[in-house]
Amino acid sequence: MSTFGEELRTQRISRGIALEQITAVTKISQRHLVALEQDRFQQLPGGILSKGIVRGYVGAIGLDPHDWTDRFLKATCEKGTPVEPAADGWATFASNVGKERMERRESMEQRLRWLGAAALVALVTVLGFITVRYFGERAGWWTSIIPVPQKANAVVSHVASWMRHF
Repeated sequence: MSTFGEELRTQRISRGIALEQITAVTKISQRHLVALEQDRFQQLPGGILSKGIVRGYVGAIGLDPHDWTDRFLKATCEKGTPVEPAADGWATFASNVGKERMERRESMEQRLRWLGAAALVALVTVLGFITVRYFGERAGWWTSIIPVPQKANAVVSHVASWMRHF
């Protein structure tokens, strides 16, 4: 009794079609086509991609894609490398997607918290400086803490007099 890959190869050879022709038409790598003919299903990409390779291959040589895809699925189950995901495959996938989204949301919230804390510290620092300066100038002790050079006073008075002209 011949295997799935042997039957596929026999059909291709009986039609006189080379693997290079199938690769040129379908853009499926020759490595995957050879693996399919040799029943090395574990070397195929898996899932829907494997079924797509089978459909492309049999379509290129003129066979019924639906019939051969069903035969492929049976052959993979017999070899112990089923292409179809387990019954809970989609549930696991959806659960993983949900977890990934939650992790991303949590990391974004964490970044926003740190950004908010940094902005709050900066605001408190600026307001504290302005408050101390305001009360320091009113009380007269601000200039004793941070002395203003005489040259800077001259520049400020020159700019102020120049601004009065406008």
